[in-house]
Amino acid sequence: MAETAAALRTVAHNVRAARIRAGLSLDELSRRAQVSKGALVGLEKAQGNPNLATLVRLADALGVSVSALMQGPPEGRVRIVAADAVAPLWTGERGSEARLMLTTSGPAPVEVWRWCLEPDEEYPSHPHQAGVVETVSVTAGRMALVVDGTEHTVEAGQTATFDGDTSHTYRGSGTGPCHLIMTVHLPPGPASTT
Repeated sequence: MAETAAALRTVAHNVRAARIRAGLSLDELSRRAQVSKGALVGLEKAQGNPNLATLVRLADALGVSVSALMQGPPEGRVRIVAADAVAPLWTGERGSEARLMLTTSGPAPVEVWRWCLEPDEEYPSHPHQAGVVETVSVTAGRMALVVDGTEHTVEAGQTATFDGDTSHTYRGSGTGPCHLIMTVHLPPGPASTT
């Protein structure tokens, strides 16, 4: 519970700092992110429990990555993240989950995500800003990747990549769980993801 409260305080601080850097009022950020002003006020006071969709909309509107909203101060030259040290940002009703493992630094950061999709469970993502490229590598199972209305099957051992500036959905399509690693390549400068 203390870890959740600490994580919420970090998100609250980072959202407020990014909003101020961007010169946005609460009203303007609310409009751009399509998040209620009340939810934003609560979030900046470290109250509530924002879901992945809310974090993605805020990151897009603020011109930062999702992980920029979640990460504390840098830890040093080498950062090692244990799989069980990262809480899921999305959990489906059937047990699917998405975890943002880390984001690289530099002018064109890359987010590294670990997903598990249960059969027939899906996560629809809204389009990201131009220049965002997603790459999905299936390590076990099979998934359906729907990009701009067209469905593609990606099986274990296969990798798919696409421009993230169109609607896209990830769905488990095999008989068992689909495990995958996703990288989200952000354009140089501020950007957002998933």
